[in-house]
Amino acid sequence: MAERIRIKDIAKRANVSVGTVDRVIHGRSGVSKKSRERVEVILKEMNYQPNMYASALASNKSYMFACLLPKHEEGEYWTEVQRGIYEAMSAFSDFNINIEIAHYDPFNYASFVQESQSLVNKELDGVLLAPTLPSYTKPFTDALNQKGTPYIYIDSNIAEEPALAFYGQNSVQSGYFAASILMMLGHAPHEIVIFRKKYEGVIGSNQQERREVGFKRYMQAHYPQCTILELDLQVKNETDDMLMLNKFFQEHPNVKNGITFNSKAYIVGEFLQKEKLDDFNLIGYDLLQRNVACLKEGGIKFLIAQHPRLQGYNAIQSLCEHLILKKAVNPINYMPIDLLTKENISYYNIR
Repeated sequence: MAERIRIKDIAKRANVSVGTVDRVIHGRSGVSKKSRERVEVILKEMNYQPNMYASALASNKSYMFACLLPKHEEGEYWTEVQRGIYEAMSAFSDFNINIEIAHYDPFNYASFVQESQSLVNKELDGVLLAPTLPSYTKPFTDALNQKGTPYIYIDSNIAEEPALAFYGQNSVQSGYFAASILMMLGHAPHEIVIFRKKYEGVIGSNQQERREVGFKRYMQAHYPQCTILELDLQVKNETDDMLMLNKFFQEHPNVKNGITFNSKAYIVGEFLQKEKLDDFNLIGYDLLQRNVACLKEGGIKFLIAQHPRLQGYNAIQSLCEHLILKKAVNPINYMPIDLLTKENISYYNIR
């Protein structure tokens, strides 16, 4: 009923002009106190709900959003997140949306501090960020809260520092799920291996750490007798990675099952293809082009996907709905845990 109420109906009932009602609805001057009060009473009686979309267009206000994301190379996971961000910017261009994207080194906490401080000093209407460790993220979110700037988490959530919304997988549940698949795939093996990417002891992603927590939680609950080996590969030196992988498989020829919780499963997958280790079952994350190639060629047996482009798009959409359209935003938005193989990858809608 509220949506069918017209301004001219309100004007007729309040015995004022349509222009007067419009000025009251939009909080503009030029209306006598008596007329304003009469219109406001009628609006309340009729339960009038303004068209926020039209109001936003009429205001001609512009909005500045900032996105703080990890540095990455073209074609990696965050490339798809940014693509979704720019798609949302285009979709909501009627609202004069401007977006600045800043990047931090995920393996250098000081980089996050520096980039976040730079954003705090700017006039922003909303922020989208991929948080690092809570102790380094909190000063940034505290500053945003103090300024009244809404922010959204993407990729990983910090429950103790709640944002307007979160978009990403339930990382612990994802790791738990991955463990169950690996153990079925390997027919309950006695040994498995976790491949990590580290730089000076830093993993660089809350999500990867939480996936491993979920993975080990499942293993402890269901296969406590299984030995979990660990191999920490280098972040910035694939040559060393090949040497380390070669040494590992020489020393552990009977290990046939493994997982990596980061998006660069192709590093292990391409090694397995090169060495013709076709009987090794590798599970990885994310639909990078090289990951998909390994999946199709057998170097990776399963990939777990999480719609990064959709995460980026939906996060910006939520900022628009909250700030411009005054809509309620769902605080927790988990992405599906999609399991892909070479048999179904061609039918998967990456968008």
